[in-house]
Amino acid sequence: MIRLALLRHGHTAWNRAGRIQGRTDIPLDDEARVQLAAQQLPAPWDRADLVSSPLTRAVETAQLVAARTPETSFALMEMNWGQWEGLHGTDLKADPAGGFRDIEDWGWHYTPPDGESPDSLRKRLIPWAGSLTRDTVAVCHIGVMRVLLAHAIGWDFDGPAPFQIKRNRLYLLEISPSGWSALPAPIRLEPRL
Repeated sequence: MIRLALLRHGHTAWNRAGRIQGRTDIPLDDEARVQLAAQQLPAPWDRADLVSSPLTRAVETAQLVAARTPETSFALMEMNWGQWEGLHGTDLKADPAGGFRDIEDWGWHYTPPDGESPDSLRKRLIPWAGSLTRDTVAVCHIGVMRVLLAHAIGWDFDGPAPFQIKRNRLYLLEISPSGWSALPAPIRLEPRL
């Protein structure tokens, strides 16, 4: 059995403004850098393999909380939001003809214009997770985390999400040949000593 700990990257200016980032490479903001530099991975996760999305906000988050440079994997890249990247979700939601949906109405095959569905994201994430040979911390994005958690607990993006993803917490998955499971309570990052 392999354990995978998922950590969402710190805030960016686009996060704070409610803009959809997707694959747009927006760096952490200064406030996030200060907050993350004051935290660290708890044991035993501080000794686990460290992998991040190649996007700057994830790499920098990993460096700050682990005090080392992560390997990067394209598999951990955020969901592609296509034509909606850079736009405000509230504006998209206000346009009834635009096709924007809340997460509980996605299903696995919901796809933004010229973007990527959760199922497409799952098809690149599952082989990556299956290739892990040691316990691993993956610093990534909310879309990646939603797909991996949904896969582990059997949620199909239909109805309210059975989990809430917060920053500065590790969300743990156990992956074995007999299946996946998600541990119920996330683990908080620790104050840096």
